[in-house]
Amino acid sequence: MEITSTAMLRPVYGAPHRLAGAEVQLTVFDRAAFDLYVPSVLAYPAPAPSNEAIKEGLLRAVAAYPHLAGRLAVDCRGRRFLHINNQGVLVVEATVVDADLTDVLANSGRAMATDDNVGAALLQIKLSRYRCGGLVVGSICHHHTADGHSMSAFFTAWASAVREGKGFTAPTPFLDRAATAVPRSSPAPAFDHRSIEFEGGEAAAGGGRSYAVVPMDKIKNLTVHFTAEFVGELKARVGGPCSTFQCLLTHVWKKITAARELSPEEFTQVRVAVNCRGRATPAVPVDFFGNMVLWAFPRLQVRELLHASYGAVVRAIREAVARIDGDYIQSFVDFGGAADARGEELVATAAAAGTMLCPDLEVDSWLGFRFHQLDLGTGPPAAFLPPDLPVEGLMVFVPSRTAKGGVDLFMAVAEHHVQTFEQICHSLLEGHGHHVGPSHL
Repeated sequence: MEITSTAMLRPVYGAPHRLAGAEVQLTVFDRAAFDLYVPSVLAYPAPAPSNEAIKEGLLRAVAAYPHLAGRLAVDCRGRRFLHINNQGVLVVEATVVDADLTDVLANSGRAMATDDNVGAALLQIKLSRYRCGGLVVGSICHHHTADGHSMSAFFTAWASAVREGKGFTAPTPFLDRAATAVPRSSPAPAFDHRSIEFEGGEAAAGGGRSYAVVPMDKIKNLTVHFTAEFVGELKARVGGPCSTFQCLLTHVWKKITAARELSPEEFTQVRVAVNCRGRATPAVPVDFFGNMVLWAFPRLQVRELLHASYGAVVRAIREAVARIDGDYIQSFVDFGGAADARGEELVATAAAAGTMLCPDLEVDSWLGFRFHQLDLGTGPPAAFLPPDLPVEGLMVFVPSRTAKGGVDLFMAVAEHHVQTFEQICHSLLEGHGHHVGPSHL
């Protein structure tokens, strides 16, 4: 791969954006997000649009989302904020003359990585053009800037801007971060947020668990495909209304727990990301650009999980998610307000690379990420390439590009659990693989 260009690109405004120069304090939702860059990689077959068209569309879209061209900075109290200074988006262009896109799809691709946060470009793009004319668009965006829901909206706008060119009508997202996290005049947090969303409490987000850390080569990344027909069979087993996410999470939770051969007396839980926009009181506009995610923790005993019906496990997941309601969200915001008043620094609970979450899991759903909307003008992407998942038990559900209605699961699994999990992950037999014994941590 040859790097042909590295440039910091800045959108040009006919009139200054109303947030130009603003120093936007991070909300408590921003601070609960991990202090890291989130990668995504999309592959487009030939004929793909020119790099110039893609860059022009990028700048038109970024103009509507000025935080992406800003920087993280630190105020006089040592607190981070988003400086809307239009310092630009880093764009790297590369050519690969000795490989075709099919080679990348077979071996997976990766976005750029960086250890820099403060002062670094918050959005970084890499355009890799292959011998066949295919294109891989890699991106990383710092999580303090936006959550997955927000970035999905931005990518959709970027694709529209490339397709429509000068005829593109920029979106007008809701950008008032402060309005999404207003504590009561007398903050009254009613839950132990110090232990749930942040480090430093008596109990960690894992319920007081301490997790093992192993060499990265002990953790394997898997991709598992579930067809629309298989998802339909899972929903039928639930016996009532059920989302694709709920039935698949139930199924995978059962199967990986069986593959781990945990003690039947042990408890297992899943950290489930919950979009709080529509759950807050009052509700936050769906087009809010920023972070507004909290987490639910459905928890079951291993024996119960393995032998419960699919419907019972789905109910446990729903009940945990339902607890992230307006009262819980206001309590969280009040906690953030009280911490601000005391000058406390809040650090999100993030697992280090190599962490074994076993007996627990963490899941994120990108099922709302609509690939057909990411058409750059020559067709939708041929693939969404899986990111590296450095934590055992971390999984992501993504809509399949190869089969309508299907779902791909990207999951990090301990190497000694891989064979069993792959053998049973498509089994619909309730008792299949449900031998329980000692864990192999």
